[in-house]
Amino acid sequence: MARILLIETSTSVLSVALAQDGTVAHERVCTQPRMQASLTAPLVKEVLDQAGLSVKDCDAVCVSSGPGSYTGLRVGVSTAKGLAFGAGIPLIAIGTLDILVAGALEERFPVKPGMTEEASCPASTGHLVPMIDARRMEVYTAVYSGEGQRLTEVESKIIGPESFADELAKGEVLFVGDGALKCKDVITHPNARFQEAFPLARHMAKLAQKAFDEDKFENLAYFEPFYLKDFIATISKKKLWL
Repeated sequence: MARILLIETSTSVLSVALAQDGTVAHERVCTQPRMQASLTAPLVKEVLDQAGLSVKDCDAVCVSSGPGSYTGLRVGVSTAKGLAFGAGIPLIAIGTLDILVAGALEERFPVKPGMTEEASCPASTGHLVPMIDARRMEVYTAVYSGEGQRLTEVESKIIGPESFADELAKGEVLFVGDGALKCKDVITHPNARFQEAFPLARHMAKLAQKAFDEDKFENLAYFEPFYLKDFIATISKKKLWL
C-alpha cells in the first residue's frame, strides 16, 4: 500500500487530495473556473501541510491525464512531473473519463427519481457514458459497462439524436460529467439518464493505488497529457491598440 498525492485539473473544478492505502485522508477543492495555473501548487501545499508531510514523504504523485481542458491538463501534468522529479518518486497517470466513472460508481448517482441506494447506479444501469464538455455539442467520451469497464475507445464526439442508440436500446444509460446536461435535449430516449459531475482527485485514490501496486508508472521525461484534439488558439475580438 502507499501514500499518493492526487492532482486533478482537467475541467473547471480543481482538486488535490492525499490518499493513504487507497483512502483519501485530506482534500482541497476549488470550484472557481480557470484557477489551475494560480492555485494548483498552493492547494498541494495546503494538503501536505494539513497532513504534516512533504512531497518526499509520498510514494507517488498521480495526475489526471486527459482528455479535458488543454490549459488545465498542461498545468496539472507539469506540476505533477515537477513534484515527482524533485522528490525522486514515480508518476502515475489516470484517464479523466476513468475518474468520472469511478466517481459515478463511488457516489452511486441515482438513475431514476425516488430510487433507493440499493437500486441506484451501477446495478440498474446498463452502461455508463462519461462526457467531458468540448464546446458546442461536442464531448470527449467513451462507453463503459455498468461495472466500470471501458468498452470503446476514447473519442471526441458530436452529439445528435441517434448518439448511443445501440446502448440505449439495450437498457438504461447514465450520461455523467460536465458535458452531460447539454445533451439532455438532444438524446431523448426514455432509457437515458443524465447527471452533471466533475472528475475529482478523491475519485482517483483507488485507481492510483491499483496502478501503484501494478508498477504502472509514467516516464517523467516523455509523458504528455492526452489532449485528444489539437489546441487551437483564437484571436481576441478586443482591440489590442488604439
